[in-house]
Amino acid sequence: MLAGISGEYYLRLEQGREQHPSDSVISGLARALQLDDDATTYLFELARPVMRRADALEPEKVSVGIRQLLYLWTATPAYVQGRALDVLASNEMARALSPIFTPGVNLVRAAFLDPEVRSLYRDWDRMTASTVAGLRAQAGNDIDDPRLTSLVGELALKSPEFATLWARHHVRPKGAGRSVLQHPVVGDLDLRYEKLTVGEGGAGQVIVIYHADPGSPSETNLALLSTTATDGHSREPT
Repeated sequence: MLAGISGEYYLRLEQGREQHPSDSVISGLARALQLDDDATTYLFELARPVMRRADALEPEKVSVGIRQLLYLWTATPAYVQGRALDVLASNEMARALSPIFTPGVNLVRAAFLDPEVRSLYRDWDRMTASTVAGLRAQAGNDIDDPRLTSLVGELALKSPEFATLWARHHVRPKGAGRSVLQHPVVGDLDLRYEKLTVGEGGAGQVIVIYHADPGSPSETNLALLSTTATDGHSREPT
């Protein structure tokens, strides 16, 4: 009644017998379920499946230009993450900030299974909830991606915290925000992060950049960290 559709039609939707609901039906369901804008957008995406690209299962690659850009940011932690939140490339400062920003590491798996991450993030509970909601938003309507289903299956078995968060179906694209860290070398870091979508040739890839507020203690600590990191110009970023 709240959605403005019949009980019979709603049952057909639940059972998958109706797979092409109109925009008005989707809007009615979102309204009845009291979904926010992000969840409503996600609901529309789920109702509009797309054909998976032929290259979707190929290894993700970071362009030479993006790698060079990371290389130039010698005092700014930055890395590139892929569709399933794998670290694809990073600079020296990112790896000095945390080893989890090393290429090949999956950020969701590390968040729940790496004990050092739990001690690094002073707001671990908030960070993990945000990460799971961001993963669901990142997946969009490609929920049958084998890499995603494998990751979710693994973490659901190994981490009760992840299983609980994933079952909530919260959706929240991760854009700009803050991370509060307890770094083992330089101490407290209250950092902003920005997420920039990579353009043509980097479908699903995002550049993540960390920075501190000007004049803050975290700016001083981040500068100190840059002196302890390996020389950013010693080699190209991985």
